[in-house]
Amino acid sequence: MKRCLFLLIGLLCFNLGAQVKKEIFESFKLQERRGVSYYFPEDYSEEKKYPLIVVLDAEYLFDIVVANAKFYSRHHRMPEAIIVGVDQAENDIRWEDCDFEQTTGLPTEKGAKFYEFLGTELIPYLETNYNIAPFKMFAGYDITANFGNYFLFKDKSLFNSYLSISPVLATEMESRVPSRLSDLNQEIFYNIILEKEKTEDRQRILQMNNAIKSIDKETLHYFFDEYNNADHVSIAAYGISKAFDNVFKIFRPISPKEYKTEILTSNEPVFKYLEDRYNMIENLLGFKKPVELNDIMAIYAACLKKEDVESLKPLAELCKKQFPDTMLGFYFEGEYYEELGEPKKAFKTFEKAFQMEEIDFLTKDMALEKIDALKADFGY
Repeated sequence: MKRCLFLLIGLLCFNLGAQVKKEIFESFKLQERRGVSYYFPEDYSEEKKYPLIVVLDAEYLFDIVVANAKFYSRHHRMPEAIIVGVDQAENDIRWEDCDFEQTTGLPTEKGAKFYEFLGTELIPYLETNYNIAPFKMFAGYDITANFGNYFLFKDKSLFNSYLSISPVLATEMESRVPSRLSDLNQEIFYNIILEKEKTEDRQRILQMNNAIKSIDKETLHYFFDEYNNADHVSIAAYGISKAFDNVFKIFRPISPKEYKTEILTSNEPVFKYLEDRYNMIENLLGFKKPVELNDIMAIYAACLKKEDVESLKPLAELCKKQFPDTMLGFYFEGEYYEELGEPKKAFKTFEKAFQMEEIDFLTKDMALEKIDALKADFGY
């Protein structure tokens, strides 16, 4: 019986290689069959965990979200994600799903059932059958954007990130959302995307924006993006990529700007910056990201620039684990001993580096130059 509650028709023959698949979900809570679309990364693996993006208004938003997620993950600007979209266009059922009582601002009876459908049927089904990371994002547009806010009012928010595109706000939501975001003891990313032209809810959204902006809280990551040339229809396509930029900034490779403005200006050891960055990725997204070669090279350059010799040692140990067949780790370790004034250890370490594979700008000739220089200076 329990299995019937979460039946996805045809799912047993679902081919992950297809990437996008549309199914009918039999909902016990709604007592309805609902169209649902799924996107799985092309190289979906049981060994990895994937953030989940839940998209309402799937007929309009699903393809745009999938296209952006594929583009960004392909360029290492966000992790690969599993995306689920719920159809709501037929018979304008979105207004029934997400309707609210005018006096209280709370979901109607149908809205409460739709809330349970998402929170106790659809998402648990995916968590049970696929490798879903703890990080979950909600995306909605006008009335469906407002619906996402109801998940903030649990003891712990079901979603870590909210993408609210030109929301149609329920009663008092302009004050309730800031109040709840202020009280939540949880890392939350909250994005509002708004067109410049006037809408019925524009002033209330701006009031909510001002209230959220005033919240001084490290665990709240708030973004407000307004587009001058967008209208209420085109706004749905304008800001999704910017929202991904906002939320997954920490996931991107270290940029030249970040190197100059954050790493070189920090008073902390250079390696600590890298360590903190990847710990934050793991804490926020719920999985461990391999350290990128780009980031290692940025930290190495900063070690030399800031003459931070001590950071070379842990960087070398990291490289031995991350790139075990290459000369990276031993070369950095050799430089560490060289700067420390231990030529014998440096000589032996550069010899080890010479026997490993070349990588990036590091060549065997460079290791040999170090070895020859140490021989000339110390007679090894």
